Amino acid sequence: MLLAVIVRRAAMALITLAGVAVIVFVLLRVVPGDPVAMMISPGATAADIAALKAHYGLDAPIPEQFRIWAAGIVTGDFGTSITLHLPVTEVLASRLPATVELALLALFVAVILGGGVAIAGTLMRRTAGETVIDGLNSIMLAVPDFIWALALVLLFAVALPVLPLTGRIDPELAEGFATKFYLTESLLTGRIGVAGNILSHMIMPALALALPLAAVIVRLLKQSLKEAMVQDYVLLGRIKGLGELRLVLQEALRNAIGPTLALTGVQFTFLIGGTVIVERIFAYPGIGNLAIDAVINRDFPLIQGLVLLFGLIFILVNVAVDLGVAALNPRLRYA
Repeated sequence: MLLAVIVRRAAMALITLAGVAVIVFVLLRVVPGDPVAMMISPGATAADIAALKAHYGLDAPIPEQFRIWAAGIVTGDFGTSITLHLPVTEVLASRLPATVELALLALFVAVILGGGVAIAGTLMRRTAGETVIDGLNSIMLAVPDFIWALALVLLFAVALPVLPLTGRIDPELAEGFATKFYLTESLLTGRIGVAGNILSHMIMPALALALPLAAVIVRLLKQSLKEAMVQDYVLLGRIKGLGELRLVLQEALRNAIGPTLALTGVQFTFLIGGTVIVERIFAYPGIGNLAIDAVINRDFPLIQGLVLLFGLIFILVNVAVDLGVAALNPRLRYA
């Protein structure tokens, strides 16, 4: 049964990615704009333009271009970036770790902050404290991540210049890494000072991404905890003399966390997408910033690779969420 589920999900993932590939490939070629026109010098001749199009395979019919590109994907070749003149796989591999570390840090902050506030609101239910929490959370839900980014810049880079505004790491510390996962590698190798420098660059973009997600977690988890606190098993624990905090953490939380986990997983995919604007604001060298450059420069191979990468991340996150929810809910696991 488990093998059948895995095969079915893998087949659905391949069909989804194939559909995404076809749509993005066709759309890029029917919308106005020519990547070659952005590369040539003002004095280029028609022959120069034709030679450049032939070099990048843009002179062939669209079906033939797609056939060549799809055949390359099967062998792991996503083409060559028109503007960077590097293989797309190499470009993505160099930028993806930065975004992954940023997104995971933002998710960690959102879960800790959102979970803590939701538990505090549950403990203060039917009091003025709960009203304050609900009001502040409503404001946080209404503010998008890029507004938080600008507010954090004004606060911690202008008014109180205590955090670096741009980049991922100070240039003089960027040498000696075996991988592109700078934060993870520096922590594993005990380079605490370097890890601190990396974290100082990540704090503002991670907070900008985390605060809207934390607000979503607060709303859903608090409502789920509220419903769980009136169930019979919580009443039984209260009769046994358990304190309110222990009732929330030990009895209610594990039964209320399922819907929150599912929604957090879905929101995490939007968080990955949100890095596009936030990374641009902080000049953070991830795939979000790369995506904007690729669109501006009409870099077809790079845009296609980025869209497929985002699609793959979305699918993998949803599969992981499904497995996590099933692990927490025996009824779903047995089903």
